[in-house]
Amino acid sequence: MIDLVLIQGLMDWEWWGLVLFTLVATHITIISVTVYLHRCQAHRALDMHPVLAHFFRAWLWLTTGMETHEWVAVHRYHHARCETPEDPHSPQVLGIRKVLWQGAELYGDATHNKPVVERYRHGTPDDWLSRQVYSLNYLGVTLMLLIDVLLFGIPGIVVWAVQMLWIPFFAAGVINGLGHYWGYRNFDSPDASTNLIPWGILIGGEEMHNNHHAHPSSAKLSAQWWEFDIGWFYIRLFEWVGLTKVRRVAQRPVIQQDHTAIDMNTVKAVVQHRMHVLANYAREVIQPVIRTELYRSERQCRGIVNQARRLLASDRLDAVGRQRLNTILEKSQALATVHQYRCRLRDIWERSASNQEVLLKSLQRWCKDAEETGIEVLQDFARSLRNYRPAPGLS
Repeated sequence: MIDLVLIQGLMDWEWWGLVLFTLVATHITIISVTVYLHRCQAHRALDMHPVLAHFFRAWLWLTTGMETHEWVAVHRYHHARCETPEDPHSPQVLGIRKVLWQGAELYGDATHNKPVVERYRHGTPDDWLSRQVYSLNYLGVTLMLLIDVLLFGIPGIVVWAVQMLWIPFFAAGVINGLGHYWGYRNFDSPDASTNLIPWGILIGGEEMHNNHHAHPSSAKLSAQWWEFDIGWFYIRLFEWVGLTKVRRVAQRPVIQQDHTAIDMNTVKAVVQHRMHVLANYAREVIQPVIRTELYRSERQCRGIVNQARRLLASDRLDAVGRQRLNTILEKSQALATVHQYRCRLRDIWERSASNQEVLLKSLQRWCKDAEETGIEVLQDFARSLRNYRPAPGLS
C-alpha cells in the first residue's frame, strides 16, 4: 500500500490533471507575489484582510521559501536605485543574460545585504510566525515537496520542480530582466522599464512593468483601455467580498475646457500627472513634427530621423543614441525646438522642491514661450495645459 502511494500518490490523476494542478498552483503563487508582496506590502497600494494575507504568506513559504520582509526590501531598493550599479538586478548594468538566467541568485545575494533589508523592510510583518516559522525557508519548500509526492507519487517531484522554478524564472528573470530591456513603453519613466505585452495573465499583470514604474503606488497596473491586468481583477474580486481595500490607483488628468489662465491648480495637475503629460507631448507634439519633417527632409536624412524616432521622447540615451539625436537636431530646427521645450517641461517638475510661486511662473513662462514658437502643434499643446486640473480622490 505504501509503495503504491509513493508511485501513484493519493490522487492517481491522469497527466492532464497533473498539468492542470500545476498551472493552478503556480497561478496562485503569481497572484500571491503580485497582489500581496508587490502591490500590498511593497507599495501599500491596498489594504488586505489578515486572513487573506496569512494565506498568501503561508503559500509563498511553501512554494518559494521567500520571506515577506526580504522581498519587499529588495524590491523597494530596486526602485530607489533603479538602473544604477546599486540596483540588485538591472540588465542595463549587469547585462540581460545574467539577469534573465541568474535572477534568483541576484535576489538571493541582495537579501544578504542586511543594512539594505533593515532599512527598506519597514511596515512588513514582524510577528512570531515570521521569526519562528517563515524564516525557516527550506522547511516550507520541503513540506511542499512532501505534499506533492503524497498527492501524486513520483510525478509529484516534477510538479514540485515546476513550482520551485516558476517564480525564479518568470519574476526574478523575465520581469526583472526583459521588463527592463525589451518591450513597449506607455510612459517615459526615468528608467528602462518596459511593458512586455499588454495582457497581464501569465505573470499576474507584472507584464506591464513600465506602467508600474511610472505609477509605483498604483494598485492597478494596466493604463490603456486595451491592456488587461488580471491582478487588478483579483483585487477587485477580493474587495467585493471584503478582503481588500484599494488605497491608490493611477489616474488620468482631469481636463476642464475653456480655462484661460494658468493657476496653482494647473501646476499641481501638471506635476501630479507628469507621466501622462510627457506621453501626451510625445504623441501630440513630437510625432506630428517628425511626420512633417520626414515629408520635407531629403531622402538620405529620412532614414536617420525614422530610426531615432523614439530618441526624441527619451532621456535615457547612450553615446550612440545621443549622437543620432544630435544629427537629427542639427538638420531640423523644428525638431530641435520641440526637443528643447520637452526638456524645459521636465525641468519644471524636477524643481518641485521650489516654492509654488516659482513653479507657477515657470509653467506660465513655458506656455507663453511655446505659443510664440510658431509651431502649431506645440502652440496647441501649450494651450491644452491650461485645462489640466488636479485629480480628485480615489476613483
